[in-house]
Amino acid sequence: MNSRKLLVCAIASFAVASTTLVNAQEKKGRGMPTAEQRIEQIEQAVGSLTADQKKKIAGIYAAMAEKMQGLSQEDRREKGMELMASARKEVRAVLTPEQQKKFDDMPQGGRGGGKKKSEN
Repeated sequence: MNSRKLLVCAIASFAVASTTLVNAQEKKGRGMPTAEQRIEQIEQAVGSLTADQKKKIAGIYAAMAEKMQGLSQEDRREKGMELMASARKEVRAVLTPEQQKKFDDMPQGGRGGGKKKSEN
């Protein structure tokens, strides 16, 4: 009976430790999405992108990320929002008119679930 209790405790401890590790790994990836993640989100919203569109969009987000890294923590909020809005306009210009309509309906980033914003 004692060995059974010990086994149950060991299994429970392992389950708690595994859950903690998984949660820590998920939180690690919560920063700014990569260009690839953003492209995937755009494709889910607007449909398939051509290789050329993907290349251009990746370049836009790479340039934005580079500019963001050059900002201080204080400047990231204010200027970061401007950079993201600028990148969004550039990405929109790469899309077809049909894709642009769907792109405009995509929720915007942010922790509150996003807002829909039309950029015509």
